[in-house]
Amino acid sequence: MASLKDLRNRIASVKATQKITKAMQMVAAAKLRRAQIAAEAARPYAERMDRVLANLAAGMIDAPDAPRLLRGTGSDKKHLLIVATAERGLAGAFSSSIARLARQHADRLIAEGKDVTILPVGRKGADALRRQFASRLQPTVDLREVKQIGFVNAQSIAQAVLDKYEAGEFDVATLFFSRFKSVISQIPTAQQIIPAQLPEGTPAPAVPYEFEPDEAEILAELLPKNVAIQIFRALLENAASEQGARMSAMDNATRNAGDMIKKLTMNYNRTRQAQITKELIEIISGAEAL
Repeated sequence: MASLKDLRNRIASVKATQKITKAMQMVAAAKLRRAQIAAEAARPYAERMDRVLANLAAGMIDAPDAPRLLRGTGSDKKHLLIVATAERGLAGAFSSSIARLARQHADRLIAEGKDVTILPVGRKGADALRRQFASRLQPTVDLREVKQIGFVNAQSIAQAVLDKYEAGEFDVATLFFSRFKSVISQIPTAQQIIPAQLPEGTPAPAVPYEFEPDEAEILAELLPKNVAIQIFRALLENAASEQGARMSAMDNATRNAGDMIKKLTMNYNRTRQAQITKELIEIISGAEAL
């Protein structure tokens, strides 16, 4: 049985941990609002970009002069998985759920005989995938020094991906991230960004449009920008999802610490009562012996 001193030390330790988790919960709540506003503000722009590209590409997707970012390389042998996760832990299952989705996708592709490489964006995703896919991992994109995600961060990642595509290092690129729904709900998502996929159910325009310059020239300009925009959107969604997951995880940790303190305090009081009772019995027995 633990001594009273051990129980007091344990209670003090759990109380100190509870203060830390409560502080982290409050910090995550403060950051969440700003990240949520940024993520929700980026959605309409990304969705409108999808519709514009769909209208432009509807009549060109099978044309021989269509940009490679639209029609692809003609093969799907080589796949690049861009796995965007957190740089830090203590966010519940946020990073592990994204890594799990990417792992399942990679396992399926490998079983089909595809060549798979993984570009981790964030240290936690690289750590989660290193054991199984160490030979397939590319150098991790480190964003630990970035205080607030900006378009320049997404642009640098997109440029690196586009350079690899032009060099023939992959045929298909899929982006993995977590879409923010609420504080307690983040949805791991896989989105193919190269070659560009038209939104499902996009109808062909009822009236043909005339573009100046032509569709191919506009698409050649917009498609690389779309890659950066989709990566930027994913990073913003991840930022909001991470803070929501951390807020929820720290709230649960704070509650669990409170429950543990109650149990330890009850155990401490019972142990102390038992010691007092034992001492009283010894005093009474000694007095009767006299």
